[in-house]
Amino acid sequence: MRFLMMHRLDERAPEAWNPSQEFIEKLGAFIQDSVDKGILIMAEGVHPSARGALVRKSQGGAMTATDGPFIDAKEVIGGFALLNFADRAEAVEFAQRYADLFEEVEVEVREVVEFEDAPSPA
Repeated sequence: MRFLMMHRLDERAPEAWNPSQEFIEKLGAFIQDSVDKGILIMAEGVHPSARGALVRKSQGGAMTATDGPFIDAKEVIGGFALLNFADRAEAVEFAQRYADLFEEVEVEVREVVEFEDAPSPA
């Protein structure tokens, strides 16, 4: 089963977006171990929301695009990974070990909808 893992960081904490060399090395070792075990499919960090945009389409069809930073958002996505696990419990255990690398972080784990799980057209 594939799972999407996203971690959120405090948008207003500069240190969250400027990690120490020690953290980079710990994270690099964790990622390499995940690759070696065949768990990690792909992973990327993202820039703060100042370098992003939020696109919304309302029910009436109106489209808006708002440039970052997203002032009202305290926590924003700082990175994501696509991972392989046998079940949700394994994915959650992995997310806990990942979160343990950080001083403060929120990690969301979501199962990916596989093609065979999608509802067939009526």
